[in-house]
Amino acid sequence: MNKLYPNARQALADIARDGQTIAVGGFGLCGIPEALIEALRDSGVRNLTCISNNAGVDGFGLGMLLQTRQVSKMIASYVGENKEFERQYLAGELALEFTPQGTLAEKMRAGGCGIPAFFTPTGVGTLVAEGKEVREFDGKRYVLEPSLRADIAIVKAWKADRQGNLVYRKTARNFNPVVAMCGRITVAEVEEVVENGALDPDQIHTPGIYVKRIVVNAHPQKRIEQRTVRAG
Repeated sequence: MNKLYPNARQALADIARDGQTIAVGGFGLCGIPEALIEALRDSGVRNLTCISNNAGVDGFGLGMLLQTRQVSKMIASYVGENKEFERQYLAGELALEFTPQGTLAEKMRAGGCGIPAFFTPTGVGTLVAEGKEVREFDGKRYVLEPSLRADIAIVKAWKADRQGNLVYRKTARNFNPVVAMCGRITVAEVEEVVENGALDPDQIHTPGIYVKRIVVNAHPQKRIEQRTVRAG
């Protein structure tokens, strides 16, 4: 099975549809699948539910899909760097499901493992728990959180072999591994593809069984979300 596609557009062409749930890897602008997000924008698909730790920034990352009004709902834990997101949400044009960051990661991991739901103490007694089952275990209250599955997951890795085994580099190993797990079809954007056997098995972060398609983006922009330098 050849998992390598010529480009991001072709990797998404026959699978991206209106109304899908898309899980997107990355943290801020670190480790985001830049080329795949751009290809998703250019595909013109609409009414998307996006699962992501954050919503990018204005004009870049998931901010591009917000700008073109292709996202109807966000499931996220942080959205503070995007003015267009704020505008759409406050105007009632965009639905938002806020989820604590650790819970969001576990919801995707659980979905990838076939676990339908789990109990967590995070959010008990807050808006997060509204409408959800709460139980007591050993004197402590826990809220039941359903897991998350996505129609398509798009992730960014450093290297892949032709079987789809992935290695992330430094901080890019953030939400990408759990995003890759929760997709029914996972597409990985990588900087380099190596031959099978070239990766150290002990260093593989995402096994190829989760990855259906690979595209190469050898020169991503890797923008810095907020660049801070010492004065003087």
